Amino acid sequence: MGEESGYRPLLFGPDSRLPDLSSAAIEEFLEQGPVPARWWPRLVAWESRLLWLLSGSSIIVSVATFMLSFVTQMFSGHLGALELAGASIANVGIQGLAYGIMLGMASAVQTVCGQAYGAKKYSSMGIICQKAIILHLGAAVLLTFLYWFSGPVLRGIGQSDVIAAQGQIFARGLIPQLYAFALSCPMQRFLQAQNIVNPLAYMSVAVFLLHILLSWIVVYVLEYGLLGAALTLSFSWWLFVILNALYILLSPSCKETWTGLSISAFTGIWPYFKLTVSSAVMLCLEIWYSQGLVLVSGLLPNPTISLDSISICMNYLNWDIQFMLGLSAAASVRIGNELGAGHPKVAKFSVIVVNATSIIISIVFSAVVLGFRVGLSKLFTSDTAVIDAVINLTPLLASSVFLNGIQPILSGVAIGSGWQAIVAYVNLATYYVIGLPIGCVLGFKTSLGVVGIWSGMIIGVFLQTVTLIMLTVRTNWDAEVEKAAERLRISANEELTALVGTD
Repeated sequence: MGEESGYRPLLFGPDSRLPDLSSAAIEEFLEQGPVPARWWPRLVAWESRLLWLLSGSSIIVSVATFMLSFVTQMFSGHLGALELAGASIANVGIQGLAYGIMLGMASAVQTVCGQAYGAKKYSSMGIICQKAIILHLGAAVLLTFLYWFSGPVLRGIGQSDVIAAQGQIFARGLIPQLYAFALSCPMQRFLQAQNIVNPLAYMSVAVFLLHILLSWIVVYVLEYGLLGAALTLSFSWWLFVILNALYILLSPSCKETWTGLSISAFTGIWPYFKLTVSSAVMLCLEIWYSQGLVLVSGLLPNPTISLDSISICMNYLNWDIQFMLGLSAAASVRIGNELGAGHPKVAKFSVIVVNATSIIISIVFSAVVLGFRVGLSKLFTSDTAVIDAVINLTPLLASSVFLNGIQPILSGVAIGSGWQAIVAYVNLATYYVIGLPIGCVLGFKTSLGVVGIWSGMIIGVFLQTVTLIMLTVRTNWDAEVEKAAERLRISANEELTALVGTD
């Protein structure tokens, strides 16, 4: 009793409260040996509180920004089945490609800024954000050609002429959105790394609500059709970017981390570019995998029904993914901050808590999908054939929702730790060497069709998830702290060079 009371009061005196605890105190507590079972509820509550303070707003941001496209596609669907198919294929084949690249590149900001913030190297964070914006704008310029010539591209991958024509109309209206992506993705990660998430949530919800009104006016009142719907989506994204920029420039919260535009942003671009590439490859391989299901489905007989049904399911799956990406972003920030602060035990504990939380949430979401399968499809269409096809796919949708409760969180752990290059190889092998080929064989060589394609892709996600679990379990968190310290040892340029060199 005497030995136990010698160190437990450090954290758990009778009057101690969760907000009074600190990462440093928790780290010291965990270092002193096995923790009695009666202390675990308070430890879990402490970590959960921090996690939800971050993830609650991050989830709102992720879901609200995704819902901009979701709402646009709903309005497009009520223009007609062909318009929905065109918007869906452009959303997946063109916008999905660009979004994957932009979001993947921005995860490098999450890694470096998260660790810099934990190590209290605040002044380097603004420079890192500016480097990211430069590279994102360069990528946007190159991707503009893909958007403009999207019709021939879609026909080249096997889409019918009428669907490709509608897809090109929609994609050209999204060109302004592409440049909004280039600015918004780095700025969001810059703010999230500082635990500034509530303002982002307020801005994203406000833009989302305005977007619903604008879409209704443009599509139903003004009758501007598919192009009008796409341009409205672009406008809403630019409004979100402007609000982000004003907050960074004017808020006292960013005074230490944003010190103004600097010529230093143009130096040391190459080492940061290498990290950006590995980050982009990692997330693109994940995002494009589910998008590939839609593209391949367009090659099946009766492509309009196949595309409409799978696109509706993918919209709900993507909604779930966005929710989990919000949780994943919080996990990245938590782990990056703790590694930067030199707290390996707390970082490991955070990994355990966030994964347990996400599994519970995914079980609930899977049950909702199975319970409301009919109503979910009617939000998008009144076509009986499409509704029946969606109902047949909901068991696979529920399975994917469950796996998405684990996989994005493990990817968030990888981003916070700087493992992007390793995970990129894992994604390539499990998704594109194993899962996608199996899906194509089941889809085209049997009578399963879309069900076969999706089943094969679920196999790929399962294998990737198991591999990431093994990687996380085998991690030496003390060594990860040393790597983080080396990355942030001196100036911003040197920290970026070290970051690439030590992985």
